[in-house]
Amino acid sequence: MNTNQPIAMVTGGNGAIGKAIAQGIAEKGYTVVLACRDEDKAQRAVEDLIQATGNQDIRYELVDVSRQASVQDLAGRWTGPLHVLVNNAAATPRQRKETPEGIELQFATNVLGYFWMALAFQPYLRSAAPARIVNVASYYAGDLDLDDLEFKHRRYDNNRAYRQSKQANRMLTVALAERLQADGISVNACHPGDANSKLSNNLGFGGHESPQQAASTPVWLATEPAGQQKTGKYFDDQHEVQDRYARDQQAIEALYQKCLQYTQGDLGEIVG
Repeated sequence: MNTNQPIAMVTGGNGAIGKAIAQGIAEKGYTVVLACRDEDKAQRAVEDLIQATGNQDIRYELVDVSRQASVQDLAGRWTGPLHVLVNNAAATPRQRKETPEGIELQFATNVLGYFWMALAFQPYLRSAAPARIVNVASYYAGDLDLDDLEFKHRRYDNNRAYRQSKQANRMLTVALAERLQADGISVNACHPGDANSKLSNNLGFGGHESPQQAASTPVWLATEPAGQQKTGKYFDDQHEVQDRYARDQQAIEALYQKCLQYTQGDLGEIVG
């Protein structure tokens, strides 16, 4: 592995958009690490990406971002700096499911997974500063209920749960950006574009863009100057968009504190 190259990690890197994000970053000469749950799919994705890009510095690490212990295990075996973290992994189960820890799966993966990865890898990002976190969110956002984040009281609907998780991603981007700015770490969110994928199919949609087209904004935020110069912002089609979910600072802080309640032990340093 070339230690002079910047290092980027993409969660959910074997999925349609995650793989395209990884390819776009690899094509720019970065060392790329796919953070995946399934080893067979991860291995195939690495082989495909090396063949497609000619970049030999692509590998995978196994992690289940819906489980804090798995995130901590990945952070514990990580060595060296991390320049870019792309939080992309997502779950959209059609029926309500829970992790072995008893947390609703979509909230655990799409929201807490982003949160735990940011906290766990803060020290590595700080050592590589200027560094950045890119949260793959969506314009398909809303329905956040701070009193029922796990759909224990509302009827579970995977579309509504997904919309809630993407609103939460955008709100937590603001909270994390405020806390990490002093460490030289930018945190931005984006809509990735509309590609036909397992995720979109689970939500009842197709997609009119190729994965590469859908990945263009996350790749741009991960590698171009704008992604470092801006922080706490939301982007669509490589343009900053005013985010109505970024205006309610009280709700943002309440969500951040609720996510901390799901976080056990020492994980990073940006608590409180």
